[in-house]
Amino acid sequence: MCRNITELRGLEPPATREEIEAASSQFIRKVTGISKPNLALAHAMDVAALEIADITEQLLAGLPARRQPPKTLPPLRRPEVRDRLGLAPFAP
Repeated sequence: MCRNITELRGLEPPATREEIEAASSQFIRKVTGISKPNLALAHAMDVAALEIADITEQLLAGLPARRQPPKTLPPLRRPEVRDRLGLAPFAP
């Protein structure tokens, strides 16, 4: 499990819904301490992650612009991560 939650504010182009949902799922895994939930817990964790993603999307939309972009590139924008997950290359 990853130790750091990815910074999404100030990205260019702005954070995608996919990136917001991935960060929300990461947050749920971190706070619950469950990285591989069983079927009974998976649905509840998915619902919670989507609710957090909705709130996060609203929050990011209302924040002022950053002076500088985040220091690190979010995982879903890194070619090696997208390749490992079987996703198409990130298209800005």
